[in-house]
Amino acid sequence: MTTLTLGPDQPFDLDLTLSCGQAFRWEKADGWWRGVADGRAVRIRQDENRLTFEGADAGFVRNYFRLDQDLLAILSSINHDPAIAAAIRDCRGLRLVRQSPWECLVSYICATNTNIPAVKRRAALMAERCGRPLDGPFGRAYAFPDPEAFGAVSHADLWDCKLGYRTDYVCEAAAYATEHPDWAERVAALPFEEARQALMQFKGVGPKAADCVLLFAFGFFEAFPVDVWIRRIVGETYLSDLTGKNCTPAEYDRIRRFARDYFGEYAGYAQEYLYCARGPARRAQ
Repeated sequence: MTTLTLGPDQPFDLDLTLSCGQAFRWEKADGWWRGVADGRAVRIRQDENRLTFEGADAGFVRNYFRLDQDLLAILSSINHDPAIAAAIRDCRGLRLVRQSPWECLVSYICATNTNIPAVKRRAALMAERCGRPLDGPFGRAYAFPDPEAFGAVSHADLWDCKLGYRTDYVCEAAAYATEHPDWAERVAALPFEEARQALMQFKGVGPKAADCVLLFAFGFFEAFPVDVWIRRIVGETYLSDLTGKNCTPAEYDRIRRFARDYFGEYAGYAQEYLYCARGPARRAQ
């Protein structure tokens, strides 16, 4: 077991961070979070300001959970109104994790038109079918498969991972990433809008998936993914003239650009806090 003590300038809430829907390979059992990240099977828990973990060293934990970021300064920079202030108060300590670009890309290809439990099942099945086995602190686990591993299994095997029509998208993404192993580095080097367009060249990656991958894997914190809940929050709180039930491409673009202008370079943190804070209200419905 390794322990890490957080300082007063390092607010962190492990439960909120791992339950808010940004990453799909974590589950909580008996007070511990168990997950696989960057080829490591990790078990971790939080007791006030102390993290206890196995399967990774302190450097990895600091990096993955972005404990090096000045979260207090980030939250101060987006705290512009009562709605976001309440979200910051209720969700203080939520951090964006630093995900693998490839795993994040495939996960969000598999997240279209579905819910979080379904994405978790698909990610777990892909890892079990194609990934490298890991002996971790909570038993056998599986690393997320690299692009070459996807190429070594049949289309039928991937279909059995409950991907449905997304199977073709994952196969094509894996073939491209295998042929262009530097794809992530090239995306990371682009300006935000160009990086966004580059990701949307992958079949199955629309505006929301691209914004999620940019935010959660590439550290483009200005990205502001818009789903039905964020659209509702923005419409009720900031843009009262949003109309209709469906978010058109033009409306999506309007919302994300408004958020970037209003919240600034850390608009993605505002998105995640607003999304997380809607939880109690959603459960009450």
